[in-house]
Amino acid sequence: MTTEWEFKYPIVMLQALDRGVSDHAPLLLDIGDPAYTGHAKQFKMELSWLAQEDFRQRVTEIWNKPVSGQNSVQRWNRKMGALRKHLWGWARHHHGEYRAQKEYLQSVVTNLDTQAETRTLTEEERNQLETARDDLIKLLREEELKFYQRAKATDVLFGDNNTRYFQMIANDKHRKKRILSLEHEGRKIEGQQNLKDYITQFYKELFGPPEENLFTLVERTNDIPQVSSSENEFLMAPFTEKEIRDAIFNMEHNKAPGPDGFPAEFDSIISTILGCHQRGLDEYVS
Repeated sequence: MTTEWEFKYPIVMLQALDRGVSDHAPLLLDIGDPAYTGHAKQFKMELSWLAQEDFRQRVTEIWNKPVSGQNSVQRWNRKMGALRKHLWGWARHHHGEYRAQKEYLQSVVTNLDTQAETRTLTEEERNQLETARDDLIKLLREEELKFYQRAKATDVLFGDNNTRYFQMIANDKHRKKRILSLEHEGRKIEGQQNLKDYITQFYKELFGPPEENLFTLVERTNDIPQVSSSENEFLMAPFTEKEIRDAIFNMEHNKAPGPDGFPAEFDSIISTILGCHQRGLDEYVS
């Protein structure tokens, strides 16, 4: 399989079927089954959004809108929900503009490069070519960040512009983690629903009800070392703003996002944008 083929059919699957009475195993080539839609798409923030000029402004505007709630936690969840909804729509709109702008810049660079082979470009055309190249490099950088986040390719430098490589890595990982069939007690289990039912039942039996044992929950302290009063006060002390800030800013980047779809990078920038480390939680989500 060549990279050109994989680029044209990004979700292609090649599966060896049972050979039956034949000497050869038939190969099933699937270039994408429209009947299988997978799970519903969930919100996930892309690192390339951080490079957008209006991203921080939009986050600030949406976050500063008042929301109702009985406490800080409810207001926080509703603000995060409003932010996810707005950013999802903004990302779709931006993706359409990105494709159109990329095609336009590529056509400008191609046309001017072609003309430069037969004649000398004017100063205005040279400036236009330089500006188009700079803008195109910026767009490709955003695309690179997108596929770098999805591919998790640590052996490729952060500054490489090989976006096709990132696409191949991301698609290859998607194919490798897909389960097409399983064998159990001499029979073959196929089909997404059959596989789901079998795996669910397997783990239900594996993690079934616990067996009876002689363990007791009665607290015993006579043979366990105890902390001193000063150590206990230190452990029970409330978290300081500095401890929370250090924990947020020291989280490793480019890792899986949390249940809300936001990665660690967002936690760092939102505290900087909105100054949440300088205010209490109640004031921050008011």
